[in-house]
Amino acid sequence: MEKNNFPKGIRVYLPLVLLFILIVFLMPRSSRFSYDYKKGSPWQYETLIAQFDFPVLKTDDQYQLEMEQAGSRVIPYYRRDDKVLSDALSHLAEMDMGEYSGLKPVLSDLIMSVYSRGVLSAMTTESLSDSDRMGSDGMIYVQKNRRAIKVPVTEVYSLEAARSAVLDAVRQTCPGSNADSLYQTLGLSGLISADLLYDQQTTDLVHEESYDHVSTTQGYMKAGLVIVSNGEIVTSEIEQLLDSYKAEYDENIGYTGPKALQWIGNVLLAFFLVLLLFLAIYYCNYRIFEEFNKYLYLLMVFALSAIGSSLVVKINPDLFYMMPFMLIVFYQLAFFSRRMVFSVFFISLLPMLIFAPNGMELFVMYLVAGTVGILTFEHFNKGWLQFVTALIVFMVMVLVWIAFRFVEGVSYSDYRTILDMALGALLSVAGYPLIYLFEKIFKLVSTSKLVELSDTSNPLLRMLADKAPGTFQHSLQVMNLADAAARSIEANVPLIRAAALYHDVGKISNPQCFTENESPGVNYHAGLTYKESAREIIKHVSDGLALADKHGLPDVLKDFIKTHHGTTSASYFLNRYLNEGGDPDDVAEFAYDGVKPATKEQAILMFCDAVEAASRSLKDYSAESIDALVEKIMNGKISDGQLTDSEISLKEIAVVKATVKTYLQQMYHSRVAYPQRKRRAGM
Repeated sequence: MEKNNFPKGIRVYLPLVLLFILIVFLMPRSSRFSYDYKKGSPWQYETLIAQFDFPVLKTDDQYQLEMEQAGSRVIPYYRRDDKVLSDALSHLAEMDMGEYSGLKPVLSDLIMSVYSRGVLSAMTTESLSDSDRMGSDGMIYVQKNRRAIKVPVTEVYSLEAARSAVLDAVRQTCPGSNADSLYQTLGLSGLISADLLYDQQTTDLVHEESYDHVSTTQGYMKAGLVIVSNGEIVTSEIEQLLDSYKAEYDENIGYTGPKALQWIGNVLLAFFLVLLLFLAIYYCNYRIFEEFNKYLYLLMVFALSAIGSSLVVKINPDLFYMMPFMLIVFYQLAFFSRRMVFSVFFISLLPMLIFAPNGMELFVMYLVAGTVGILTFEHFNKGWLQFVTALIVFMVMVLVWIAFRFVEGVSYSDYRTILDMALGALLSVAGYPLIYLFEKIFKLVSTSKLVELSDTSNPLLRMLADKAPGTFQHSLQVMNLADAAARSIEANVPLIRAAALYHDVGKISNPQCFTENESPGVNYHAGLTYKESAREIIKHVSDGLALADKHGLPDVLKDFIKTHHGTTSASYFLNRYLNEGGDPDDVAEFAYDGVKPATKEQAILMFCDAVEAASRSLKDYSAESIDALVEKIMNGKISDGQLTDSEISLKEIAVVKATVKTYLQQMYHSRVAYPQRKRRAGM
């Protein structure tokens, strides 16, 4: 109900200045292609003329097709065995041909001719098909003189063809004889063996290297030529030229204007980014400026996002799909409201939008996925269930990515990008445990820590249950009542549950002082003056803070101990003191030395604590009496000025009132009276 005060003090603005300087130096130093275009839409700018020569890039479909064709072409590799030729000539020289010795010089020349071209081994290896051995385009590699030469398979002999050539030579040289019989008698088939031996390992290696020889370009466009004219429809061909020109411009040309103007532009962009972050925090919850650890933590999360985007641009922009930007959401949900998380997440994605080549697509994809993640993480945030959140986020990212592909008319499937997105989702889960390190460094209290502290087996709560059982039961009832009220206005439920359990922990030090813990027949305040009784009652706040320090409770819970009574008075003893003629100037001695509630949660706890305690004294639990009680208690706190520093609105107070009334009516509803069974005669 307090007006938003603009933050003051150097410690608020000094971190912003440091963040601003960091963002300025992270800004890209080269400008990007500044035109926005889409296939099927008219070119809305002036006629674009090429300022330099640039290679025309193949489309993704063209490149994928050529890669598939390269993968389908297997050119086999053969090694020549020179020893085969020398063995054949030696064998020929040793042969005794008798009256057919004239064949030797003819066969010697033939053997030299055959082996100059090479002889392939017979195709009997079952693991290789004919097309594999011969090459899908009729070419093979032959190693000769330490060099591999690509030759048509028609220029080499098969083993059968080479032996047929020997038989033909016998027929021509000895026309009057039976050539087939002479060929068999002389054993001429043994002269020819394969000297080209298939090399499987080298074939596979050459096949793999063939992918690297697929060019990504298809010609050049000269400077001075028109790329697209004003008003012209951007066709597929023009889009291809624009994409090629943009790629060359971004990589090798960049900014060509005055450096001073570039620096001024970067400074202005960095200033507005930091200003947006500052205003987002201010409008969502300006009190964070007073909680310096939370404030620094938010700035750190934003800085990590900006640094990550800058590094990815320098290393490889394709890695943006693998970046675990969802950690920005998860790291904040542990400590802040969803409204704050969404605002800071939105602004943390802006550096990526500025830095990344396809920033708009990435921005929309991560923004949608992050928004869904904010909703799902609340339900799937424990143990293995975090992988459910990762799966949902991954599916949303893929759907948004596919939507952009449909808009662009792209039909191919880029499985590498989908795999990168899956890895990024898993990295978001893998990186989440760092939250516990941040919790220690920044002295924050996570939701999981609050849930842990709310376990009633906690030593301090067990002590409260043992020494002050009435107070413990009161705290449980306040917790349930505050839980319902907090949910009705979307306040921090885990925080208020833990705060309700510990707010009266100071009563452990003197449990009999409080009526809910009094033993039958014992009146602790008998014999005490009203001022002494009030001091004993008020002391449970300071005793609670001492116990909280001793047991290491976080500061955020100590704040609830300080504020659950605010600056009100021990009204029971004050009223009796004044009614019996006490000095009105002594009112201050009956007042709590506390702090007025500042947050919604602290205001809710003050209401629920007072209402639950007062409801125990009701004689009638009708809807009317409960309604009157709640109105009296809560309006009394407001009129007493206890909410002047609180951020809770009048609308939210009205919602809380209605929720508290409904809860009390359900808790104190009348029970059905069970009838007594009538006894029959003789029974």
